[in-house]
Order: sequence, then C-alpha cells, then structure tokens
Amino acid sequence: MKYPTTESPQLELKEELVNNNQLIKIVIAFCNTLGGKIVIGVTDDGTIKGISENDAQDALEWLDKMIYESCTPHIIPLINIQRIDHKVLLIIEISSGMNKPYYKTSLGLSEGTFVRLGRSTMKANADMIEELKWQSRGLSYDHLPVYTGNMQDISIDKLKKFINIRRNQKATEITDQLLESYRLMIKEQGRIYPSVCAILCFCENPQKYLSEAYILCTHFAGTQGREVIASRVINGTLLEQFDAAYDFILSQLNKSFTITGAKREEEYEIPLTAIREALMNAILHRNYHIPSPIKIAIYQNRIEFFSPGNFFGPIDINQLESGITYVRNVAIAKILWESKLIEKMGSGFIEIFESYRAKNLLTPEVIEGTNFIKCILPRLPATDTVLNDHNRVLDFIKLNGMAKRSDIIQKLNIPRTTAGRILSHLVLENKIIRIGKGAGTQYKPISATE
Repeated sequence: MKYPTTESPQLELKEELVNNNQLIKIVIAFCNTLGGKIVIGVTDDGTIKGISENDAQDALEWLDKMIYESCTPHIIPLINIQRIDHKVLLIIEISSGMNKPYYKTSLGLSEGTFVRLGRSTMKANADMIEELKWQSRGLSYDHLPVYTGNMQDISIDKLKKFINIRRNQKATEITDQLLESYRLMIKEQGRIYPSVCAILCFCENPQKYLSEAYILCTHFAGTQGREVIASRVINGTLLEQFDAAYDFILSQLNKSFTITGAKREEEYEIPLTAIREALMNAILHRNYHIPSPIKIAIYQNRIEFFSPGNFFGPIDINQLESGITYVRNVAIAKILWESKLIEKMGSGFIEIFESYRAKNLLTPEVIEGTNFIKCILPRLPATDTVLNDHNRVLDFIKLNGMAKRSDIIQKLNIPRTTAGRILSHLVLENKIIRIGKGAGTQYKPISATE
C-alpha cells in the first residue's frame, strides 16, 4: 500500500528512524520554513513498510527530549503513532517557528542552521540566516532602513507620478503619513531614513546604495553563450528596469508579420505575456540582500531569466500553476501592484505556461538552485514560425520596398549565411531582383519594378 501523499517541501518520508544528527537537521529545516511532517516507516517510492511497535513506543519516550535539547531556540515537536493497513508509522510534526533562525546547538548559528529547498534539506548561508532573522521580526528586507541614505535622494517627481496613477486610489498630497503607509520612510531614534523599497522604487540613483540591484541583459550567438551579439546593463528604479529590460528582449527576438492592404500585423516568436511575467517575477521575488544582479540571457533556442534567491515559501516546483504565492518583498509588491504592473498575485507562472500551450510551444522550465531561480522560455524554432524564413524575408522586402542583406540580418535576426542563401533562392524564384554589387547590393520585390 502507498502513502497517500508524496514528499514535498513540507513532507519527508523515511523508511526507518535515521541517526539523530540527520533527523535534527530535517526538524530545524522545517521549523525555519513553514513547518512540516516527518513520516517514519515509508520507503522512498511511497510504499508503507512500517516500523515495529516497540521501536515506535521507545521513540515516544526519548525523541521529543532529544530534539528539544539539540536545538536553539528550543523546538517542541508533536510526535504520535499512526496505523495504516495494520502497519505502524511514527509521525513527527514540526510547526513553523516564531523565533527564527533555529540551529543545531552543537554546531552554532553559522554552521547549524538548515532550511528546506524543495524536497531537500540544506545548510543555510549567511544571506538566508539574515532573512530568517527579519522574518522572526515580521519584516521583509525591503522594509528595512538604508542608514547611509537620505530622504532627499528620493525623487519627488517619481513619487508624484506613482501617486497619480495608483490603482483604485485618488491623487493626494505626499505626506509623512503616506510615505510611512507604503513603508518608504522609516523613523528610528529621532532620525528619518529611506527604506530599501524607497531606494529601489523612487531613488534618483538606486545603484548608489544597492549597487547590485540592476539587470544584466545579454544576447548570445548560438546556444552556448560564447559569442556576445548585444549586451546592456540596466540601472534605475525597478519600474524603469522593467520597461528597459522588456524593450531590450523584444528588440532581440524574431517576429513575423502579415500585410493586409496598408495594415501590418506582427507576431513575436515567444508570447509577450510569458516574457512580461517571467521578467516581473524576477524583479518582484528576487532577494535584494544578495549582492548579485538579475541576469537575462538570450540564446538561439531559449531565454533564461536568472533571479538571486530561492522561492520564499514551500512551493513545489511541479505545481507552479496552483496559483499559490509567497511574497518576499511585501512593500515592493504593493508598489508594483498599484502601479498596474501586476494584475493578480500568483498568476505569473499560470500565464507563462498557458500562453505557451496556446501556441503549442515547448514547455517552459523553472529551476530552483542554491540561492537562485532560473526560468527558461524556449524560443520558437524557425520551422515553426507563423511564416517560414523565406516568407519572412520576402514580406520584409515588400514592406520596405527595398532592403539590404544587412537590414534583413539585423531586423529579422537571421544568420548572415542563411540570409544570403534565402536571398539567392528568392532571386532564382523570380520573386525579387538584385540591384547593385558588393556591400551596397539591395533587393527589390518583382512587383515593385513592374
């Protein structure tokens, strides 16, 4: 018989009682996240094997005391016996702790703090430990004051623009009360400081204080990232970064178009909804305490969005379309939502996967690594575009009346040799004519010369 649920960020299955050291690490990891349950007596494939009645009863005598004495702050588990199909299971339930970070006393804070990463337990690094401390105080990093900053660094014009476009809100005066309500201004010991959120969203120069809070966009030739076609470092506020990064991505992608009379309809190889949501997820959910930028890499066959920090809550990588979301940057999320850059919290991955399915494209991939999330959007192969490369080139020439090979290479993102081969075929098919020689050679559609 199989156990009714599989392993997850909040469930660990063990065939038998493991050694105390391993068990304590799992307990601490659950306590440092959103809690969880350890089930003893179930194999890795979910088969209920059970343990002996004596072992289960013995564990009830010593296990809770061992856990309590091994952890700082102390952790009190709930331990009980469950019987399924006449087999005995030992259940250890751990609640999410209120005094994070929890750690193994004998190892100390820096070496003995553990967290859950997907279905695995891992040692927390310094950034994770700091984030756990903020959580125990009911804070997120974007709420914290920037002690080296000054409220004079915050742009009044950017604030006014936000106040005037807020969702479901009326324009109003900028007051201390308003700034505090958005967690933009922090009063501490008689002094006033801008918050991390204020710096990231409204500062004249956010990178002066948070130097790694930028986006690095790179377009590579091929699929390996050895030759750079175009690159851009995008600074500014988060709202400015979103617009600039979105424009850069679109400028590097293939697009097809059809011409009906004087009207031209364009379609990009990747759903724009997916690009928008992947970019917004990276900006909204990244860990800004980690000194590393967001990286967007465009390859011939994919786009990768690399965002520092793990998922904030116990999200199962295989259930990203559940609509469940955990917000790391609470103040930033409010600003982006009221700026109308976010429509619905928790809908990002749903929109990404649905937009790809609607076009019968390869499924996007999301990877959670050690302190990073990577979202991979496959690019549409040329053979699957709405118009194949030959028709794309011909339509481009018709639209412009005349075009050079260099124009086609740049605008349609077609390799030089491929562009040359297509142009030669179109000439042989009497669909275009070649005018001139050398670098100045241009191509005209036959209809344009008649």
